Amino acid sequence: MEPVTHILTGAVLARTGFNQRAAYATLAMAIAAELPDIDTLWSLGGPVTGFEHHRGITHTFVAVPVEAALVTAACYVIFCLRKRPATKAPPAWAMLFAGTLLALLSHLLLDWTNNYGVRPFFPFNAHWYAGSFVFIFEPVLFLILLAALLLPGLFSLINSEVGAGRKSFPSPGWAWLALVLIAALYFYRFDEHARALQLAAQSAPPDATRFFVSPHPTNPWLWSAVAESPGLYQLATIHTNSGTVDPPRPSDTLYKPPTTLALLAAKRSFLGRVYLDWSMFPVLVQTPDTSDPNHPLTRVTFSDARFRYNTSLMQGRDHPPLSGWLLLDMNAPEGDRVLETVFDGRPQRVAGD
Repeated sequence: MEPVTHILTGAVLARTGFNQRAAYATLAMAIAAELPDIDTLWSLGGPVTGFEHHRGITHTFVAVPVEAALVTAACYVIFCLRKRPATKAPPAWAMLFAGTLLALLSHLLLDWTNNYGVRPFFPFNAHWYAGSFVFIFEPVLFLILLAALLLPGLFSLINSEVGAGRKSFPSPGWAWLALVLIAALYFYRFDEHARALQLAAQSAPPDATRFFVSPHPTNPWLWSAVAESPGLYQLATIHTNSGTVDPPRPSDTLYKPPTTLALLAAKRSFLGRVYLDWSMFPVLVQTPDTSDPNHPLTRVTFSDARFRYNTSLMQGRDHPPLSGWLLLDMNAPEGDRVLETVFDGRPQRVAGD
């Protein structure tokens, strides 16, 4: 999920009652709900390094208690410096720790729901898990969270205008209602996801062995599917409301290339190792680079079939996100073949590739 949804989720969870029972709960839980994405700092070492560590150790069950303790400790330091809590709630550090722990777990849950995936059991189990039933930005979820935070303030303002007494804390009922609505939304999206998978299996080539469907952000009945066969990936667009699949186009078939020395070198590179560790449906394309006729080179492009579809928020067909490429000199010694590495439009030179 994108950062704002994570932060709003932490704040709404705090409004369920944690903010009344522990000082700094809203601050701590909003920060904790986004804290695992601190791993983006790895991108300072380059885009491939950032990609290698994104949704890594900070997104695991091992790290969550440590992160909760750090946030709680930071709030304790603020409390000691201020000599008093920032709210009318009492300082209750065990309750605050429990709240931050819950907010951190909400981050893992929300990230699992989209098609990028998480590795919550890392480092003991490096398998990626992806629910893939909610887009990385879900407008309905966003509006529910925003309403749960804004409406209590609006009604409080109305009450003050008519002379009603103002409560010390917003009513937790709004937050609980938001969580119920989110649960209903997720149940519906999960059910539609199961239906889309069934339609993908029915329309796939007879030798298909794996299936995957990805959601669209604004249409809960529109899904993009990938069916894997031994020699290709078959893309499809599925409409769960009508139970139909769009007729296939030539561009819907992505053939797996035969193994070449260039592809082997690309897979052994830094980008190749990181990408293949994450990608569920890797698409590798080898093309000649003739920019210098006297020194022919080879370009190998990495993308993932899960993201080869268009939505209102991305154009994955022609410009798939989370893709990269290598420029190889296959006449060079094995350790010096990678001349250039680019991921998501940003270069990274890796010594020793």
